[in-house]
Amino acid sequence: MPRTARDVVFVDGVRTPFGKANKGLYTETRADDLVVRVIRELLRRNPALPPERIDEDAIAATTQIGDQGMTIGRSAAILAGLPRSVPGYAIDRMCAGAMTAVTTTAAGIAFGAYDVVIAGGVEHMGRHPMGEGVDPNPRYLSEKLVDPSALIMGNTAENLHDRYPTITKERADAYAVRSQEKTAKAYAEGKIQPDLVEVAVRSSENGYGLATVDEPPRPGTTMEALATLKTPFRPHGRVTAGNAAGLNDGATGAILAAEDVAAELGLTVKMRLVDFAFAGVDPEVMGVGPIPATEKLLARNGLTMDDIGLIEINEAFAVQVLAFLEHFGIPDDDPRVNPWGGAIAMGHPLASSGVRLMMQLSRLFAERPDVRYGLTTMCVGMGMGGTVLWENTNWEGNAK
Repeated sequence: MPRTARDVVFVDGVRTPFGKANKGLYTETRADDLVVRVIRELLRRNPALPPERIDEDAIAATTQIGDQGMTIGRSAAILAGLPRSVPGYAIDRMCAGAMTAVTTTAAGIAFGAYDVVIAGGVEHMGRHPMGEGVDPNPRYLSEKLVDPSALIMGNTAENLHDRYPTITKERADAYAVRSQEKTAKAYAEGKIQPDLVEVAVRSSENGYGLATVDEPPRPGTTMEALATLKTPFRPHGRVTAGNAAGLNDGATGAILAAEDVAAELGLTVKMRLVDFAFAGVDPEVMGVGPIPATEKLLARNGLTMDDIGLIEINEAFAVQVLAFLEHFGIPDDDPRVNPWGGAIAMGHPLASSGVRLMMQLSRLFAERPDVRYGLTTMCVGMGMGGTVLWENTNWEGNAK
């Protein structure tokens, strides 16, 4: 039978507040329970969606052991009370896990295999530190397949500073200060809070509590304070805890649907997925990954960066963002880029972050009917980058 590709839309997205790994908000909270909280909130916020219409639950985690194991997409679906008919799976593309959960299930929707899906990610870096249980093949080093620095993300960021000598520590610190300032302003204006789901937390020391806001932000951060921080990855280096995302815990989730099915069910549509691209780069400079992924995507769709009105780029390291901006000739303080701040302030629980970018872009689209296209993009460990192109369904040109 002939098949016609269907348009895929982003219906809604929510996330837990992000916590600090190790003695943070979620020290005594399970990773799978964070995912459960997200799934239940998505259903509560979208009562027009019959749970039995969900065709897949794809949840990403970088470290898939313990409470992030057991095929977490399926186990979280059961724990959240979804009908047993809803299947699920786990997915891993390191930092781009949730992004890949979205693009993979979206491809299934476009193909006609799914109508509605939940896609997201979780990372509890306190319970499962990055690299836990990993056993790198000795051939990586013995055969010099990758530089040894490729296995430590902070070292790859220092390598990126080497490759881009114009990106100084001062420039990276200035970017980090702006990220903190933008996030503080967004919080003060109530921009972030609508998509945060409250999470009950327990502490043996402090008893029970409620997580309602992100824990990592440091409002009031100054250049003078950042200048005093140590450079743990290299003596007299340029990467510090202040100009990089921290170690964090948190979960995200989104509802995606075929556009015609969303209309049938009466679901609100926030944006339309146009295309996506992933690309590989040298692992020792993984931070440049968003550049070829974005170039591939723009070329395939006949667009230039001038056509992009909003850019949500994951701030794993300030230098990685600045390398992207420098490549495309975008000023460091371009208002299109992360208007509400990013991971340097809010946190980066690895596999969950891709959907956070999408949630923020969808909210910004609602405020900016003059903008037609936006990007969500991120670098990925082991030398990759991913970029997704979105169209604003509220674009004022639709009415013409």
